[in-house]
Amino acid sequence: MLRLRFRVLRSLPSMLCRSISSGPGSSPAGGQAPDMAEGHSHLLVNDVRNRLREIVGVSTNWSDHRQAMKDRTSLSSLLAKCQEDLPPRRMKDSYIEIHLPLGSQHGLREKYLNVHNSVRFGRILEDLDSLGVLICYSHTKDPSLQRSPLSIVTALVDKIDMRKNIIYPDCDIKFTGHVSWVGKTSMEAKMHMLQYHDGAYSPVLDATFVMVARDPENKRAAFVNPLIPEGPEEEALFKQGEVNKTRRSEIKTASLLKMAPTAEERKIVHSMFLNTLDSTTVSFRSRVLPPNSVWMEDAKLKGLEICHPQERNIFNRIFGGFLMRKAYELGWANACTYGGSRPHLVAVDDIMFQKPVEIGSLLFLSSQVCYTKTNHIQVRVHTEVFDSQSGKHNTTNIFHFTFCSEKEVPQIVPKSYGESMLYLDGKRHFDITFNGTPAV
Repeated sequence: MLRLRFRVLRSLPSMLCRSISSGPGSSPAGGQAPDMAEGHSHLLVNDVRNRLREIVGVSTNWSDHRQAMKDRTSLSSLLAKCQEDLPPRRMKDSYIEIHLPLGSQHGLREKYLNVHNSVRFGRILEDLDSLGVLICYSHTKDPSLQRSPLSIVTALVDKIDMRKNIIYPDCDIKFTGHVSWVGKTSMEAKMHMLQYHDGAYSPVLDATFVMVARDPENKRAAFVNPLIPEGPEEEALFKQGEVNKTRRSEIKTASLLKMAPTAEERKIVHSMFLNTLDSTTVSFRSRVLPPNSVWMEDAKLKGLEICHPQERNIFNRIFGGFLMRKAYELGWANACTYGGSRPHLVAVDDIMFQKPVEIGSLLFLSSQVCYTKTNHIQVRVHTEVFDSQSGKHNTTNIFHFTFCSEKEVPQIVPKSYGESMLYLDGKRHFDITFNGTPAV
């Protein structure tokens, strides 16, 4: 299984981060920031989707949009036959700044505000997804072409490092990002989110998304421009991209869906099993729930979305950011129900885009508390679409979220072998979040 993670909230000085100054000037009333800076043009968040439509050559009108997608088939002849035919790019060529003016636009603030007077993190996930795609289109831009022949889509979220758990609803936010690594047909986009508060921008999160390039019909892979790092910092970023690719391959190979649990993991499962046996009987079937515990089968929460055209992306599929937002909100609700208090997000793991979601689909979301430790809750959200013609359910995405509750939570206890594998998988993601590697 691919490893995609939000790292645990940290504030260590040694943490690798991109330092961005707020520029001269004092803050106006509230949290509205002074001008964005230094030689880089910037967009508003609301302009990102429009810019993407211009690049691809599609319309906001539903009927016109479908015809435009058909017209894109003629762009296949513009694709490169090999990567060597494409000019190399620099990291600065794809650098973009995006402004979210929550400090000055009260109407926009309503879209992002939650009931706890903070920012809806699901909306931030949507913005990061759109920004990642735009960054990669900037890397592959051919000035001689009016429309890009590439279909660039999100493959996975490798990690998001949370730097703060408080996001103010009335202070400006700035997103920055650029391409940091390139393969033959895939690109890694590094993004940073900062918020203007007390007269300066401070980091909120650092994100790494992986995008893939496809042909105009989104049917097969397409080559992208190579990347040439400049200087030690960019070379380190590029090398880290290679390390990330290798790590994802190793995690996928070691998935519990393919490999048996380790010896240490088997001991954990057996110990939990013995702890639930009824001491008054001599039977493997007689199970008793230990004190301050919850059976895993009783810690589920499900949802359903009808996928309307309003939530489509520029390629006439359901927007990946929308899927992330819905999965996050369901996972949060499950953690809130389980822990009995308002949780805050610590990490997000394994955002896997296995299959696109078509417009008109019935999207089923199922969240499961799969691991707990002290006041932390690991939630897995599985999404699938229902095919009314075949009667089959097909998995589209898998998400792993780590939440922290205000108080200590009950221990989750699996009953079946399948639930035990979910428990171990959740523990692996939890250990990666806090330790960097699975503690097995």
